[in-house]
Formats: sequence, C-alpha cells, structure tokens
Amino acid sequence: MRSYSLMEPGKPFETIDKPDPTPTGTEVLLKVTRAGVCHSDIHISDGYFDLGGGKVLNIVDRGQKFPITLGHEVLGEVVALGPDAKGAKIGQTMLVHPWLGCGECSACKAEQENHCPTMRSIGIFRDGGYATHCMVPNPKYLVDIGDVDPSIATPYSCSGVTVYSALKKALPVRDDEWLAIMGAGGLGLSAVAIAKAMGVKNVISVDIDDSHLEAAKDMGASAVLNTKTAGNAVAELQKLAGGELRAVVDTVGGEATSSLGIAAVRKGGRYVIVGLYGGQMTISLPTIPMRALSIMGSYVGSLGELKELMELVKTGKVKPIPIETRPIDAAYQTLQDLKAGKIVGRVVLTND
Repeated sequence: MRSYSLMEPGKPFETIDKPDPTPTGTEVLLKVTRAGVCHSDIHISDGYFDLGGGKVLNIVDRGQKFPITLGHEVLGEVVALGPDAKGAKIGQTMLVHPWLGCGECSACKAEQENHCPTMRSIGIFRDGGYATHCMVPNPKYLVDIGDVDPSIATPYSCSGVTVYSALKKALPVRDDEWLAIMGAGGLGLSAVAIAKAMGVKNVISVDIDDSHLEAAKDMGASAVLNTKTAGNAVAELQKLAGGELRAVVDTVGGEATSSLGIAAVRKGGRYVIVGLYGGQMTISLPTIPMRALSIMGSYVGSLGELKELMELVKTGKVKPIPIETRPIDAAYQTLQDLKAGKIVGRVVLTND
C-alpha cells in the first residue's frame, strides 16, 4: 500500500510504501477509492489548535503520534476481512464512520463514541484515508451509501454528520423563525442543504466571500449576509430574520462568528458551535440567563446519526454541495488550497 503521511507538524506529507496490511480479529481492510479533505486536517497538519489569548492546544499534547496518515472522510471497497469480521462482504463499497472511541467508557456504551474522552478516530489518531488502503477495526463502522454517488457520499462522514448533529441540537425552528449558518465552506454549505432537507423554511448563510454565498444560495439559503461589506452585521442579521433568529449553527468557530451569532440570536435562542477555527470569546454572564440563551458545543456525530443522515440523503432531499475531485497524491496541496480559501465546497481525492 502507499500512504501520504504527516511525519511532523508543518511539513509536507511524505510518500510511504509498505506491504498491504492483513486484517486480524474483526478488522476490515478497504481499498480507498475516495477520501475527503477536511478543514480540521489543516490544524493537525499545522500541529496546533488556536485557543485564543496566545494559547494553543498542541496536537502532540492531544495524543498525536507520528507518522500519521490523515484523512477521516473515507469511502472504499472491502478487499479483506479478519476471521471475526461479521456482516461485511468482499467487494462492497462502504462509507466509514471514523469517530471511534475506547469502547469501554459510558459514552461508548451509550453509542456516543464521538463523546469518548479518549477517542481513537480514523485519520486523526489512527491511519486514515490519504492512502491506497485503510484498516477499519470493525464492520459496524461501515455504512451503506445505496445508489448515492461515492464522491458526494464521502464528505457526509464528517462535514455532513457534523452539521446534522449540530442541527438536531439547534432545532426546532418554526416556519415564522430563522436559522443562521455561520460560514459557507464545506460544513456551512452542507448545513444549509441538510437544514432544508430537515424542513427548515428560513435559512440565512453568513460568510465573508461572495462566491461562497452564491453557492449557499444554490444550496437553498433564503438569504445571505456578507459581514465583510455589511455595516452593522448584528443589526443586518437581525433585520434579515425580522427579529426572529431562533438558532445559529457556527461552522467557523472564530471570534467574529461567535460574537455575531450570540449577539444576534433572539431571546430564548440557541447558539451551537462546531467550527474549530479558534480564538476565545468574552460574554457577560448575566445576559445568558436574562436572554435565556443556550450555548452548546457539538463535536462531529455518532454512528447512529451518520446512518440517519445517509437514509435522508438516499431520499434525494439533500442537495449535494459542490464537489471537486483530485487524485489522492494531491492531498497536501489540496490542504494548502483549502487553507488559502481557494476551494468552494469540498475536494474529494480519488484512487480508482
């Protein structure tokens, strides 16, 4: 197999060739045919997350070891099975749920492995999809995509399930109320499309790039706001929502988007943050109960939520976000393009 691996933070990936691994126990070996490129891989590749105030979370302190093959949005063909791998068949094309836990804690036993305090996620803490092959520890993490185009299906394992889980926390939003989506990148566009499929009537997409906002309109956004050109962004957002901004899903997670979202949401509203851009926020504590605000973090999604999402996708109600395909050996350059803001939608690497 060939992998494109991160040897140390801040350095280009290196190509590593080694024999194809042999699955043992319940393991399943996939030949990777698709791998999505996610913004969170930028943070891992750079080596840190920005905690604001000059503080950072070093990925080594988070448990990262090198070399590591990134790529947590993985789809591929089952090519080998361990002797105890039940329920998978050679030749199947399956989407991988990458958000693995320890299997022993209360979160894992409640089928919420994405809340495990010692996660072992594919493409984060164990080798992922920027390679010709990927080992999955158990067939239960393989999700059927039906007749969905493989390139379209691949990002649902991260950007899709991440915003789906966040939207479940942000809803309900009545037909006379509004939902705002901060950011119109891969997560933000998925959030608009999935929100519409979940029955949300009024969705505002907020970004600083008009090309991204045009894409959001195509996904079904009822209104858009460019905060770079808006005068008073809080007032403009509240005006677009007619004072009825019930919920905000922040797919950026930056200081500007959090400040805007929390300031603009109506009394009794919900602000759900999923983005990892970084920074910190300051908020007057009495205003939280006075405004009856709900502020919640949402981290990726569970295996059950990914299955729910894929069933929704199979109905045809979720409009696909823009997808560009590139060869698997373009993984590192694609990350640099994503970091520079040159990508609208999602890039999916191919290895057919």
